[in-house]
Amino acid sequence: MEVVIIGAGVVGITTAWALNQRGYQVTVIEKQSQAALETSRANAGQRSYGHVSPWASPKLIRKTLPSLVKRQGPLKIQPLPTPITIHFLLSMWRAAYTPGLFQRNHEAMLQLAQFSRSQFLALEKTVKLDFDGHHGGMLKLASTESEKRELLDIAQTLQKLDIPCRWFDAAAARDQEPGLREDTPLVGGLHVPGDGSGDCHLFTQALARECEAAGVRFRYDTTVTHFKTSEDHLERIQVSGESGPEWIDGDLFVVCAGCASRELGLSLGVKWPIYPVKGYSLTARIENPDHAPISTLVDDRYSIAITRLGNRLRATGFAELTEFNRKIPDRRLAAIREGLESRFQGAVDWSKAESWTGFRPMTPDGPALLGKTFQDNVYVNSGHGTWGWTLSAGSAEVIARQIAGDPIPLNLQAFDPLRFSRK
Repeated sequence: MEVVIIGAGVVGITTAWALNQRGYQVTVIEKQSQAALETSRANAGQRSYGHVSPWASPKLIRKTLPSLVKRQGPLKIQPLPTPITIHFLLSMWRAAYTPGLFQRNHEAMLQLAQFSRSQFLALEKTVKLDFDGHHGGMLKLASTESEKRELLDIAQTLQKLDIPCRWFDAAAARDQEPGLREDTPLVGGLHVPGDGSGDCHLFTQALARECEAAGVRFRYDTTVTHFKTSEDHLERIQVSGESGPEWIDGDLFVVCAGCASRELGLSLGVKWPIYPVKGYSLTARIENPDHAPISTLVDDRYSIAITRLGNRLRATGFAELTEFNRKIPDRRLAAIREGLESRFQGAVDWSKAESWTGFRPMTPDGPALLGKTFQDNVYVNSGHGTWGWTLSAGSAEVIARQIAGDPIPLNLQAFDPLRFSRK
């Protein structure tokens, strides 16, 4: 059976691998010249299985709205938001204040994340991939008592789902990460020992090579331009590449195109309100290992993620609602540097840092879109937001099991890909 996957980011490549391992003939269509050149290129590097959570929560809205006027505040909106941006914000607001929805979605995402962790561990036993990956745990810092209370609330949810976690006071947090500065506010931190890290770009490209060696076909520099449907069935797709337009046939199709999935969905007659939430990262070689983190952290004051990737350090921050504006303002990078230096001073030489910006494919209510669409042979695996790297292996396995008709040990109601089209 022929399966055509649209998109060669980490979600598309893990899906290709999962299907190939079940004996399907797989072709991957990608508009870029290689795998993992968009959102998977230089993300935070965190596989945050115990920290996944929907944006759409009353607490997060109350916390982030004041940050709009702060230079280092994590949330930014363009001065004149477009109708798409306004609609996304209103949809997120409605989801946040729908009684019980946040907690249901939060638990569903955490359960998928734990499933994803098991799939990553299984995959890494199957193939040797060099991507600076490990599972050394994550520490989420608290500088205030109010932040401590929020993290302890999260700990209760984790404990309810039997996800190991532990509250560290300030001394224990510094024992866990001895490179932390002593002169900055720290009440403690929530440590999730099963969380991990790794360079998503290196992982995706390495797995793409394994896929190709196993028989997966790749069509790079190729853009999907048209769908030919018949009633509730997708017959073929038209693509445009170096040799011009052509038609590609398939028995099944899986959309894993990240932020581009929104427009592809509209062409298929389905509403996927995926918004491109912009983020930034800086990556530099570690010059002073004693002042660098051992694993991965989230800083509450600057809302930045700090991750050690072998002999490199990556700091990631901001959530901008500017649609596809790829500019990298110096003030954003300066705020990320300031946040990192406030916790790990002198770890890297910033003059040699590599900057990046990319777009996380976010749904208004939080959970990704996983499963079959209106067409009986079209599936979607997209909309993971900031958690694509974390959830990729699990989401890929979910799609592969759905297609194969195998049992799935998860309740997937929260990830219904048609939930926005039925409203």
